[in-house]
Amino acid sequence: MSMAAWSGPLCERKRMKRSSNTRPSSREEIARLEDIPNVGPAVAADLRQLGITTPGELQGRDPYVMYDDLCRITGRRHDPCLLDTFIAAVRYMAGEPKKPWWKYTAERKRELAARKQAVNR
Repeated sequence: MSMAAWSGPLCERKRMKRSSNTRPSSREEIARLEDIPNVGPAVAADLRQLGITTPGELQGRDPYVMYDDLCRITGRRHDPCLLDTFIAAVRYMAGEPKKPWWKYTAERKRELAARKQAVNR
C-alpha cells in the first residue's frame, strides 16, 4: 500500500489526551512511548507493532517508512494523520521542539506529492 495514494483531508483517528503535568520534563527522562508528546495508548500500540518499544528507538527512524511498514503489517491503510504523529514523535526524539502533530500535515502533503511526482516521471 502506498501512502501517496491517499489524499483525503480528514483525520478521523482520535487521540487520547493526558494531563501535561504527568509528562517528564526532558527527553532523557522519557522512559515510555506514551510519555512522548502526541503519543497516546493507540499510537504507542502502533509503534509496538513496528517493534519499537522504547522512545530511544525512534531516533534515526524514517516516519514515512514506519507508516508504510505499519500499513503493510496490518494489511490496511491507516489515517495519514498517524504519519503526522510519527513525524512529530521522531522529530521530538531527535531534539526538535515539541509541536502538535497537525503542524506536520502540510509538510506530509508536500512530501507525498513530491514522491508521487517523482514516481510518475
